[in-house]
Amino acid sequence: MIRGDHEPVRRLTPVQQLAQAITVSLRILHHAPRDALVVSSIVPPLDRIDLELLGALADDHRATVVALSDRLGLSRNTVQARMARLDKAGAFLSYQRAISSRALGFPIEAYLSVMVRQHDLPRIREHLALVPEVMQAHGLSGAVDLLVRVACRDAQHLFDTDARILSIDGVERTETSLVMDEVIPYRVVPLMELARPER
Repeated sequence: MIRGDHEPVRRLTPVQQLAQAITVSLRILHHAPRDALVVSSIVPPLDRIDLELLGALADDHRATVVALSDRLGLSRNTVQARMARLDKAGAFLSYQRAISSRALGFPIEAYLSVMVRQHDLPRIREHLALVPEVMQAHGLSGAVDLLVRVACRDAQHLFDTDARILSIDGVERTETSLVMDEVIPYRVVPLMELARPER
């Protein structure tokens, strides 16, 4: 395959592709304001009791300290202290994630692949945060800059939401993928099994 000036297309090796992706990611980070960056807290290594506590909460996130204490055979003070430490370390996500958009009257979900002008990314992020249909957005390496999850009432609402995002100055193109089914629900229990210290 050749370009218009007959210069052959150079195929990048996997290492060069990774280097290119890292360069783009660093460029995005450089232009993003400090408060726009999401930096995950580094959770201290979890021991067996931490994992058992998290497992019990995964089974029943409404469980009280008393119920957790009885189930795990721990004192209430121990459960409360560990819950506070895990919470401070960022082990617990927002309770908003447990609320169904469908139950709120927005049964249509879609993922929008959004391509943007890189230097406009911080401002685009601010505009996206003002769109109520946007449930989540991730910055990506590769050809797609942002992956935006939206929830809408119907097809027309989705079309209007996509048009609103596309109208943001600096957004160059969007591609919409309709969610047909949730094949694997959000889960972390299998990761907890992987995280268990070897006996």
